[in-house]
Amino acid sequence: MDASNPDPDPDRTPGLDSGGQVPQGDTPPAEGSMSGAGPRETHNPTRGWSRTPMIVLGVLVAVFMIYFLAWAVLL
Repeated sequence: MDASNPDPDPDRTPGLDSGGQVPQGDTPPAEGSMSGAGPRETHNPTRGWSRTPMIVLGVLVAVFMIYFLAWAVLL
């Protein structure tokens, strides 16, 4: 593999046949675990959303519903 051709060279890549394919019955090496992919998460709340965002979201939904209901009645 070089800068001009990103494909691996099947002659020099272990585990590939002459056509560049993985041989029948052979599997590629396993990937690493996702548990080590990021920083350790120390704050992970077990409860759902708090009341304030839910109340704000509910008020916004109610305002939009009232607006569209009034708009539909006036048509």
